[in-house]
Amino acid sequence: MLARVRATVGRAATVAGAVVLTGGLGNDAVTLPGTLAALAAAGVGLAGSSKVLRAPASVRWTAISIYAAPHAGCAALLVGERLAPDGPVSFFVQAAAVALWTGATWLLRPGLTAREFTDEALAQALAEAEKVEEAPVEPVAPTYDSPQARWWGERFAIEGGVAPGTVLLQHQQVSEQCLALVIGAQKRGQPVPDISKPGLSAELDLPEDLIDIGPVPGRGAGVRLLVLGQRPVAEAGVGPGDSDAEVWAEIAASAMPGVELIEANTYEVHKELT
Repeated sequence: MLARVRATVGRAATVAGAVVLTGGLGNDAVTLPGTLAALAAAGVGLAGSSKVLRAPASVRWTAISIYAAPHAGCAALLVGERLAPDGPVSFFVQAAAVALWTGATWLLRPGLTAREFTDEALAQALAEAEKVEEAPVEPVAPTYDSPQARWWGERFAIEGGVAPGTVLLQHQQVSEQCLALVIGAQKRGQPVPDISKPGLSAELDLPEDLIDIGPVPGRGAGVRLLVLGQRPVAEAGVGPGDSDAEVWAEIAASAMPGVELIEANTYEVHKELT
């Protein structure tokens, strides 16, 4: 129903424009009111065509230009009629221009064309938006500061691994058969998820009693200390407690301070840990 009303109004405006242009051929008094009427009709028409005014930004001004083209053409012809020289040739040229404007406006229906152009642009924008939403998001490949961090991230911190959601912050080779690791949570402010000691034991083929997971003295739950493998044996003439304290002093120098070694055992660590 609305489309039919718009079509009727458009046809009536075309006829009115043709009448005004024809009157301007022989009467200069029509120029000013006719031009103002054409411009006013363009403004009123655009105000009532919210679809054109709300077109996507990329095509909005193009749609407005298509809609206003016949009104601007009518105004231009009226001014041209006022400025054109008198004479039969000039009169026929002006009359041909009026006929051309009338026929083109009647057949092309710029108002309808502008709305259809807007509809196509909007449909295309929506289709492109849906494609973007449906496009699979490529996961961002993690970066690692060291080969050891990559080893931990790709083997243990993966989804379904024994320590998902963790990262290797620091490591120290205490001896050829003992490795100390400082593990942190991937998200700042979150505690380190529980790391399965049986899972590590199975993954590394390492006895559980040679795997220690505990807090880092002086730090919160966002970091954990993991010790793998054989701890150094006390030297001759030095008590076990003294030797252990010296070993952990070395670990504290680069890992975290204040950790104490509880026991020492012998076990051959796997190559991948060194």
